[in-house]
Amino acid sequence: MRILLTGAAGFIGSHFAETLLAEGHQVISIDNLNPFYDPAIKERNLRKIREGCESPEQFLDLRGDIRDNTFVQRVFETHRPEEVVHLAALAGVRPSIADPVTYQEVNIRGTMNLLEAMKEFGVSRMIFASSSSVYGNNPKVPFSEDDFVDHPISPYAATKKAGELVCYTYHHLYRFTIVALRFFTVYGPRQRPEMAIHKFTRLIDEGKPVPMFGDGSTKRDYTFIDDIIDGMKRVRKIDSGFHLYNLGESRTTALSDLIHLIEAALGKEAKIERLPQQPGDVDITYADIERARRELGYDPHTTMEEGIQKFVAWYREFKRDFVRR
Repeated sequence: MRILLTGAAGFIGSHFAETLLAEGHQVISIDNLNPFYDPAIKERNLRKIREGCESPEQFLDLRGDIRDNTFVQRVFETHRPEEVVHLAALAGVRPSIADPVTYQEVNIRGTMNLLEAMKEFGVSRMIFASSSSVYGNNPKVPFSEDDFVDHPISPYAATKKAGELVCYTYHHLYRFTIVALRFFTVYGPRQRPEMAIHKFTRLIDEGKPVPMFGDGSTKRDYTFIDDIIDGMKRVRKIDSGFHLYNLGESRTTALSDLIHLIEAALGKEAKIERLPQQPGDVDITYADIERARRELGYDPHTTMEEGIQKFVAWYREFKRDFVRR
């Protein structure tokens, strides 16, 4: 099958590209290598993907921006994908507060460009990457797909909620099969360098202060990349309808405990810099995954202790790539 994968050079995208290629699919990659973090890291991800290909035609590396509708239409017309896996987005809560308009352009207009191209060229299947941020500061935990999510507390969260809505609209109007996945704080090898686990690991390793916003009691449902990829593989078997699933570990870890786990894995002590809680940050994320268990057989199993050990092993191998010059 020819699968259009947006954001293939990124963290989750590069792992899923390798999975699709191993299953024998042709992957048509769209990525603009946005400088949100060092594009050289994304280039390395793409090289690793290409190294695993049986032939150059199996992985098509197309550089372009999903905001460019002419580019998107040309990709569909030339390569005729049969399915879309849409992972490309501007990520991050705090940067979205600083630049909400660009987040709207990429995350909403870019998604609409893809949906319009699907309509134009007869493609009826999409996996859409949403986020646990849509739940906001929901006092009810764990978070269920049936919860009220109309009070996002960051522009990033609002764009992800809007993306779910436009996906449902195109399902309703054109009978597209669309699965929206709410990812819960994904980590593991290739994680983006600005994300907490990667950033804290680097700072502790280098003996630099670790910024801890708040008192360390905020909790996250950290999800190891292998479990996310397993859930994504499972939803590809869905053949009709609009579906929404949480993909998380359904366990929470406090910020202070996360730092201790990284200290133990590195064998180094953190120098903590205590800072005020940041606008847009939620107190807790916690996935109710019963729907995914029941309907998909999704069964995450990587403990935080195991996952952090695996991440730190990867970091030690590649840490020279993340040294700031």
